[in-house]
Amino acid sequence: MQDIKLFSGNNSLYLASQISDHYGQELGAIEIKKFSDGEIQTEIKESVRGTFSFFIQSTNAPTDNLMELLLMIDAAKRASADYITAVIPYFGYARQDRKDKSRVPISAKLIANVLQAAGANRIMTMDLHADQIQGFFDIPVDHLKSEAIFIPYLETTNLTDVIFACPDVGGVKRARTYAKYFGKDLVICDKYRKKANEVESMTVIGDVKDRNVYLIDDIVDTAGTLSKAADALIQNGAKTVKAICTHPVLSGKAKEIVENSKLEALIVSDTLPIPYKSQKIKVISSAKLFARAIRNTHEHKSISALFVEKD
Repeated sequence: MQDIKLFSGNNSLYLASQISDHYGQELGAIEIKKFSDGEIQTEIKESVRGTFSFFIQSTNAPTDNLMELLLMIDAAKRASADYITAVIPYFGYARQDRKDKSRVPISAKLIANVLQAAGANRIMTMDLHADQIQGFFDIPVDHLKSEAIFIPYLETTNLTDVIFACPDVGGVKRARTYAKYFGKDLVICDKYRKKANEVESMTVIGDVKDRNVYLIDDIVDTAGTLSKAADALIQNGAKTVKAICTHPVLSGKAKEIVENSKLEALIVSDTLPIPYKSQKIKVISSAKLFARAIRNTHEHKSISALFVEKD
């Protein structure tokens, strides 16, 4: 079996360190620095010839994070790495996955093209904003599901009078997975936006009176949607509202919104560095899941074996 190498960009160094600990192998030596004008320079400091090389980096803003990943991949390709996997815990630009108005890009497809052009042979990521983004690639995509880390956590908690909810119609499938697994009901919060990141109104479809609600979503960005959904659920009689969100982008006034919201807790993964601390935020590590997925990929084993399923 070919040697394996694990590398990380600056943005995901903490998560990559945890992944390497679970895998049982130190991160490879890589140097990333900038010229005085901000141009990024990347140098792999050890041989990758003939190896399975995994490059770990979330591609959230700023775009330097994406550029670091592309340059690491290109460096490995030119150094004769045999098989290159881009491990992207949070796949940035995934929210722009279709042409929903005139004269806009399909950014997720563009990023897919760029990653392949750089030399990636495989993509590993978690909770894409839309499953169909996998089809933008002409290389294998290992799409890990955060249920594999959040469901075991929920099984350790008290789930009395629990009901699951999605903060918008697009997240029904995601929330239904939890409802089906635990044999609970599902409600929908139907939102109306006037523009991106601003929710104008929220309507609850379903009965939440005297229930403990778990809102399920893939991204918490400004937290506006979650806050509006929590307000609507409490107004409709919910006892408590907690949220489970995979990717803690937490931009803009997210801290203020989360702290002042009716959310009792915000449960997230560590796919992104969290910009601030809060007693409301609980982080569930994804490192073990990624380490197992990397091992299964290297050993040519099934990735679907890592999914949480219940008939």
